[in-house]
Amino acid sequence: MNFLAHVHLSQDNEDVIFGNFIADAIKGKSYLVYRNDIVTGILLHRDIDTFTDRHVIVKRSRNRIREHFGKFSGIVVDIYYDHFLARNWYKYHNQELARYSSYIYMILAKRFLLLPNRTKRLLPFLIGQNWLVGYANFVDLDRVFGGMNRRTGRISGMENAVKILRENYDYLYLDFVEFYSELESYSRHRLLEINQNSSK
Repeated sequence: MNFLAHVHLSQDNEDVIFGNFIADAIKGKSYLVYRNDIVTGILLHRDIDTFTDRHVIVKRSRNRIREHFGKFSGIVVDIYYDHFLARNWYKYHNQELARYSSYIYMILAKRFLLLPNRTKRLLPFLIGQNWLVGYANFVDLDRVFGGMNRRTGRISGMENAVKILRENYDYLYLDFVEFYSELESYSRHRLLEINQNSSK
């Protein structure tokens, strides 16, 4: 899953949200320098990624587009799923997406000094281009994919990602709906387990 899904699945603890957001930049057990709730977010992120990567529905989505993106199919599907979440946000959260996104940016900005260097470089683009809201529309989504394609040396095929999404929209959306309900349930239970283990 990508940025929007990860923060959404963190529920309402700001430190858990922060940890979940930075987790990709935290390797091995280097997370141990952070306070408990941030560690919880990092561990939750890793569990979400493992659950997602192994899930049959996600594999089905990747197979739908594999001929176009090859080894990058997983990354593309992660962003497609964020698009579906953003586009249908009202079904998953009671706060309007623009307000929620501003809240997430505030959480990250006020903890800027705690961000890993990789995330510090990313954050101005995330906020300046309002990625969390932009995932919902094809113009901003195309810009996100264009930037990622450049970072892969233009070998990913992601310049065509929005076109392929349009061509497979209904099937991919149904995959997302089916999968995300399972992921929400898994994340709620896993967050409880992590919190219980950390309090022992």
